[in-house]
Amino acid sequence: MPAKPAAGAPHGQRPADAAGALSSYAERVKGTAAARLAAAKAWGLPEAPLIAPPPPAVKPVIPTRAGFEAQDGDKDLPPVFTRVPTKDKIVFITIDDGSEKEPQFIKMMSDLHVPYSAFLSDYLISDDYGYFTKVQASGATLNNHTLTHPYLPGRTYAQQKHEICGQQDKLEKEYGKRPTLFRPPYGNYNGDTLRIAKSCGIKAFPLWESEAFPTHMDWRDEAHFEPGDIILTHFQGRSEWGATMVENVRNLLKRITDQGYAVARLEDYV
Repeated sequence: MPAKPAAGAPHGQRPADAAGALSSYAERVKGTAAARLAAAKAWGLPEAPLIAPPPPAVKPVIPTRAGFEAQDGDKDLPPVFTRVPTKDKIVFITIDDGSEKEPQFIKMMSDLHVPYSAFLSDYLISDDYGYFTKVQASGATLNNHTLTHPYLPGRTYAQQKHEICGQQDKLEKEYGKRPTLFRPPYGNYNGDTLRIAKSCGIKAFPLWESEAFPTHMDWRDEAHFEPGDIILTHFQGRSEWGATMVENVRNLLKRITDQGYAVARLEDYV
């Protein structure tokens, strides 16, 4: 009579086979961890960025943050928020504008498998749309940040529509997809902004809880990360900040890891 499989062994698999499979899995995990650490050290990080847990099967309902409602808005408009509802120790990296186009930055984020979301203004990316094709190919999502980065509440309805929906058209033409996320320049908007954005396909307005600079963080509320925080930084380099994008985001990743957080993909939750 064949030996009965050990408890926990797959049906029909001998104990020795099960033990071998577990050993093989452990070796793969160990090898992956070693590869992640090696990649981190190659980019000047003392530790590998933590791995985010799987995203929820159903995206959370995200309400507009209290105090961020447009006075002339209505309830059926895209939510405006700075944090995603979650209990997991995750944060989201978002990068605005598009003036700096540093190839090494794309390579670093790909090597480290760190997700991020780009919010692009056409006047800053139009000199090299191809750079952001590479950003998109690396796994990042390209979102709307207007054509020319104006202060939207100071513009007419028609002017706002040109800025927002015009950028929807540009991004669809260049990158094959119409964004569903929009970030108003400077974080400023009014009821018209929300209604116009909704009319051309925008589902949500992610703002930010903190902003990362090469040497420091600016915090909206607490001076530390909280679960679901959205972090803002920019496609800016040495000429603007005296540091490369690699240096800036490397410093941010170290802060995130030091506080015990992982970076998750915003679009998996919104």
